[in-house]
Amino acid sequence: MFETRPLNPIRKAILENGMEQGYEALLKQVISQTQGASSNVVTFAIDGTHGADFQALLKRLIPFAEEHGFRFAAADVYGYLKSGTELRHHFDRNITDNRAFGYVSEAKIDDYFRDGAQRSFAEYADELVETASARTLFIVFGPGALWLCDGRCEGSLFLDVSREYQEIAHKDGLLNFGLSWNVDAVEKYKIAYFVEWPLMEGYRKERLESFDIYVDMNDPRCPVMLTVRDLLAVIDDISRFPLRVKPFMMPGVWGGQYLKQIAGLPDNMVNCAWNFEPIAPENSVLVSKGNQVVEIPFLLVMAYAHMDMIGARNVQLFGDYFPVRFDFLDTMDGDNLSCQVHPKQAYVRERFNEFMEQQESYYIMEKQGNAKVYLGLTETCAPESFQAAAEQSQATGEPIAFTDYVQEWTSEKGDLYLIPTGTVHCSGKNNFVLEISATTWWFTFKIYDYVRKDLDGKPRPMNIEHAFENIDFTRKGDWVRDHLIPGPKLLNEQGSNMEYVLGERDDLLFYVNRIHLTDRWEDETDDEFVLLNLVEGECVRIVSLDDETVYVEFRYAESYIIPASFGAYAIVNLGSMPCKLIKAGVSKKWNISLVDIHA
Repeated sequence: MFETRPLNPIRKAILENGMEQGYEALLKQVISQTQGASSNVVTFAIDGTHGADFQALLKRLIPFAEEHGFRFAAADVYGYLKSGTELRHHFDRNITDNRAFGYVSEAKIDDYFRDGAQRSFAEYADELVETASARTLFIVFGPGALWLCDGRCEGSLFLDVSREYQEIAHKDGLLNFGLSWNVDAVEKYKIAYFVEWPLMEGYRKERLESFDIYVDMNDPRCPVMLTVRDLLAVIDDISRFPLRVKPFMMPGVWGGQYLKQIAGLPDNMVNCAWNFEPIAPENSVLVSKGNQVVEIPFLLVMAYAHMDMIGARNVQLFGDYFPVRFDFLDTMDGDNLSCQVHPKQAYVRERFNEFMEQQESYYIMEKQGNAKVYLGLTETCAPESFQAAAEQSQATGEPIAFTDYVQEWTSEKGDLYLIPTGTVHCSGKNNFVLEISATTWWFTFKIYDYVRKDLDGKPRPMNIEHAFENIDFTRKGDWVRDHLIPGPKLLNEQGSNMEYVLGERDDLLFYVNRIHLTDRWEDETDDEFVLLNLVEGECVRIVSLDDETVYVEFRYAESYIIPASFGAYAIVNLGSMPCKLIKAGVSKKWNISLVDIHA
């Protein structure tokens, strides 16, 4: 069975304090931080990610503090923020009036706060100290609390939740940080992507080592706590061994039923369109020590262990950004994806301040019936007529025969379709696609979507103007077959085992290989990370050649990251039949530093 909660064990790190679960341990930790304070007022900062359940902690902390002889006082950060209207005006350039796209903010945490917020808070805190007649626990809470009190506190916590948790909370009514209203879920995601996450996740990365305690609040009924020192030791440990992120599965208007079946997803889930595994900014990592499990954003692993994770050459090219992604697109018993195109690097950088262009590829893991892939343009496609047809459909709600403009190819299990930016494409229904791509995922310019509505009943946002500024109209006819649908080329052999090159181009930063495994394949990271997915077969083991007690096992459709620092390893077939694995990473031909471009 496909594992939806893969655990990554702590193998070598020795934790000074260990992991602790539950509120009792957390409350005791807060009170212990107050011991030895000389002031009558003990200030404690409870900071964290927007969406974390601060109230769940506070409602337990108040009586607990009083039982330990404290009066209780509190200040929340929301009283020092700009108003929702002011924030929308302040970030107007980043939010924009486009339904789906904005401009990635380079602001800092203080942009959320009113001018002089730290000074106003300091005056309030000083007054509290002057007037307090009894020992008082003063809690400053909310995202940015440590910044607001400017480090003037005796102790601090950081309450963290994953992006997955936030996105589910958005659908349940959570608004963007500091805002008093949102249009819909699309706007929430847009504002999070272009404003909230760049600021708040940047703040977390910059300030993490200033906190005393890190708290996983993804299950607000049972928080998991460890010191920041231990957290960093955990990150250092897991970054040296094969690692699997927690899959992030979501429904979509075109989604299918295959992922639901293999992963045992709930019957009431309408479908499963996507599985991110990994899209580094979206995923988290489950780390285990005995029976204790803590969930950590993969972004934190990359922030503190990027050299071990991706290697020196890739750090020079991408900094601490994990540059390649795997995700599944399931249209089995579903529907076509939108007809779409992705923008080129210069366009995405200038218009959206995005780090990386969205290069893609489709690997067909499974198909049924007469499934199709749509890639490139027909020989007769003219830009003016294609755009006019798309715009007319958008205006009138009438469907068009989009295959008059976009080439249709018969989908074949095991085929790879390369999708450089500027190439019109989409997967047809009844495919199970492993998408191997550059780690950008939001910049899909929809050209045509069959005049259907999204799961929320609203029309899906089209981006026809952006799309036609990026379509490469030379990618049509036989050129597509010859250059974007490559056949396998033998690269290496080891006995009855073989490695093939499936896809590599000068304009794609990633390569895609396939290993045909009968029994055992030996390989070496060579200081470059490797992504593996078992696309055919039952089960394989990845084992270190330096220490064969270090291994992981995974099954069909599961993905593992082999860190650059792991070194020599073997892949062992544990099943009864031969199997196949997709192997991907950064192409040796790619030498463009996106760190320099972004600077």
